[in-house]
Amino acid sequence: MTVTRATTRIGFVGLGNLGRPMAEALRGDGWRLAVHDRDRERARAGAEFGAEVVDSPAGLADCGVVALAVPDDAAVGAVLDELLPRLAEGALVLVHSTVLPETARALAARAAERGVALLDAPVSGGAERAARGDLAVMVGGEAAAVERARPVLDTVGGEVRHLGPSGAGSAAKLANQLMMFAALAGAHEAIDLAAAHGIAERDVLAAVAGGLGDSWVARNWGFFDEVASAYDAGGTPVSERPWSKDLWEVTAAARAAGVTLPLAGLLAQIMADRVESHAEAARSARCR
Repeated sequence: MTVTRATTRIGFVGLGNLGRPMAEALRGDGWRLAVHDRDRERARAGAEFGAEVVDSPAGLADCGVVALAVPDDAAVGAVLDELLPRLAEGALVLVHSTVLPETARALAARAAERGVALLDAPVSGGAERAARGDLAVMVGGEAAAVERARPVLDTVGGEVRHLGPSGAGSAAKLANQLMMFAALAGAHEAIDLAAAHGIAERDVLAAVAGGLGDSWVARNWGFFDEVASAYDAGGTPVSERPWSKDLWEVTAAARAAGVTLPLAGLLAQIMADRVESHAEAARSARCR
């Protein structure tokens, strides 16, 4: 099945903080799009950017490509339980959610039994880059399926990288999250240290920008405050936010692979409180 704008209808499930701008980017680039979200208000918003809104995943059964941007492994599994038996042979499923590598492999095997190709294709970059179609996309799955999916993946991603078989994209995304949150934890502690010696947050960030301590999280300080606010507005529980869910998935993936990651274990316990408390302080400062 060739994937083209003229012949392919895309189904998109999950219109949250990242899913909505991804769906908008697809529609804005000329793809025929049908959307679903378990939150009816978010689902109805799909009509604002020209998508057809369906009441359940089953309403996407005639789509040649279905993309998922739902919160976790359980949500992905629930959508596919309803959808896989209804998809036509030759359809493509793109799992943009961050899931465990073993989950991705198991889902790909289930899909293959139905003649459906499933790629784990998690993304990184945030909502602003999603709206521009400039996400980093990390893909796991069969090379032939990746090439078929390229027109869609290239719409949402500025960099699309095929990393290996099923599960490889998920593993790379978890590695990305571990590196990012390790840098974020270090930046928070560095700012605490500087503050104890009378240096303002903005000044220490400006100082390290020209040194080897520079990092993406330092250069984009405040990014996670904004993301936390967006999650608050959308009603996303803290347990489903990346600084909580993704770090616990890193530790689960490490345990399954027999890898010791002591830093990941520590981050899984501390980062949610750290990110949420900083975001709350930033909100309070803006309101003063």
